[in-house]
Amino acid sequence: MRVAIVENTAITHHGQVGVALHEAAARIGLYKPFADGRLPDPAAYDALVVFGGEQAATDDHTHPYLPALARQMMGMATDGKAVLGICLGAQVFARGAGAENRLGAAPEFGWRGVRLTESGRADPVLGAVDAEFRIFQWHSDTFTLPPGAAHLAQNDATPAQAFRVGRAGYGMQFHFEASRAVVEDWNRSFPAAILNLSPGWLEGYAEARTRDGAAADAAGLALARAWVARI
Repeated sequence: MRVAIVENTAITHHGQVGVALHEAAARIGLYKPFADGRLPDPAAYDALVVFGGEQAATDDHTHPYLPALARQMMGMATDGKAVLGICLGAQVFARGAGAENRLGAAPEFGWRGVRLTESGRADPVLGAVDAEFRIFQWHSDTFTLPPGAAHLAQNDATPAQAFRVGRAGYGMQFHFEASRAVVEDWNRSFPAAILNLSPGWLEGYAEARTRDGAAADAAGLALARAWVARI
């Protein structure tokens, strides 16, 4: 299988998604449009993954590739190809699918609870985890559910935690790729940004890791494997 990965910021971890792709012997094409504006040719790939970043999904003035990426994600999903947007990637996908991006409306950080909807429980990807699970969050922005999309997951802070467009186009607001190793690298790399969003996080990290980390790692890998199986 041929999978294009789009990174939107200089420090990007593929995490549990990378594990599942390597297990499946996927051939990866890596793109960094935040640096050079280049996007993949959809005809050359069976699937597309778009990871997170610090920009908003509507920051066309600083990241002029965003409208084209939004169209590409929607186009590939409409064609029946597997698409995965995580955090910013989900927000860009939602934009391409006709949703409203809501900036600064839903700040969440850390391992938080997420609930599957009835559609989520029946979904071939989201149904790989429990109906209620804890997973890592790091976002301030959110989006409305795209018209015609299947609503798969929610919580009190962010009603649209996950959606599906077509056969295998998924937008997931939560960072299910973020294993404990990824979170610990974020702690080292972005302490000021983290403390601005979640004061006291670093001091309480060990307790949170012990409480939530292993189960979140398992849920993240289950979701990643289930999505890769849709390619």
